Amino acid sequence: MLCHDALAMSSKLLALSLAVLLAVLFVVSLCLGSTNLLTPADALQGAFATIGLAEPLADYQAIARLRLLRVATAVAVGAALALSGGLLQGVFRNDLASPGIIGVSSGASLGAALAILFIGGYGARFFPADELPSSDLLITGMACVGAILTAFLVTAMATTNGRVSVPNLLLVGIAVNAIIGGLLAAIQSFVLKDYEVAQALFTWLFGRLDDRTPFQVGLVWCGLLLAASVLPFISFELDLLAGGEEDAEGLGVDTPRVKLIAVVAASIAAATAVSVAGQIAFVGLVVPHLLRRLAGAPHRPLLVLCVLGGPVLLLGADLAQRLAFGDDRLQPGVTMSLLGGPFFLWLLVRNRRRLETW
Repeated sequence: MLCHDALAMSSKLLALSLAVLLAVLFVVSLCLGSTNLLTPADALQGAFATIGLAEPLADYQAIARLRLLRVATAVAVGAALALSGGLLQGVFRNDLASPGIIGVSSGASLGAALAILFIGGYGARFFPADELPSSDLLITGMACVGAILTAFLVTAMATTNGRVSVPNLLLVGIAVNAIIGGLLAAIQSFVLKDYEVAQALFTWLFGRLDDRTPFQVGLVWCGLLLAASVLPFISFELDLLAGGEEDAEGLGVDTPRVKLIAVVAASIAAATAVSVAGQIAFVGLVVPHLLRRLAGAPHRPLLVLCVLGGPVLLLGADLAQRLAFGDDRLQPGVTMSLLGGPFFLWLLVRNRRRLETW
């Protein structure tokens, strides 16, 4: 009981610390940019004016609006990717699982890239332009379909005798990522002479947070809220599942239902993030792993902490690269790959003995 109370207190303290840090990063990101430095008061006034709660700034309202959209995108994308990673690590009972590693993000990327082709006119033979939904909805919808299909394909191929093999999961994920990477390269080669479509694909695949519209930001928040809405119904079951599927089933857990809900929720969260911000790797790997080491394994507090920790990491990385280079020449997707790649190698080395026994 004492240990449980201490763990709960640790989770609450960590949540408070992350919330304060997120608020600080939020304000600092509004103040700093490649053009004008705003005071915190002006930055907040401009942000509130954007949503109609204050008077617009006399000179810098447009700048404040663009920065608010960038920061709101970073918060939603970071939270969605971290929550997706937390759910996948919970359902597969392994801290190497993440949307990027097992192919969920790649599947979303392929779906979104195909949608960009359709929007660019390459699908007119099959989908007349006047019959297509809005571009943002089409990209997000196809990203969700791609992510969910890829997640279930990888899970099915990694399942042996009704149980998911972690080494198989990683190997199948690597293979699927390679195949989808080849398909994305083929798509880029196909549209190379079409500057507008090629540029849209090229910049999107790098992972970026700028030039997002309020509707796009809203799509990510909708995906995040939809995924988060399942947490009260599966958090306790994920705790029981951590002890093994047979033990969990013996305690009455409907493991296929829990897996289905968790994988679909994780796929939707990752897909909406990828459809708007492009490929931003390793947020879903790094954040849940670090928070589990700090706050323990119970999934109810852990997944809430992921929603706070993801934005802290992504906003921090974005702010660091802007301060280092003075502009946006290095996109957040590149920054996270440079940070997350070594972390993934460290995880592989750390789990080497466990992988040999699985």
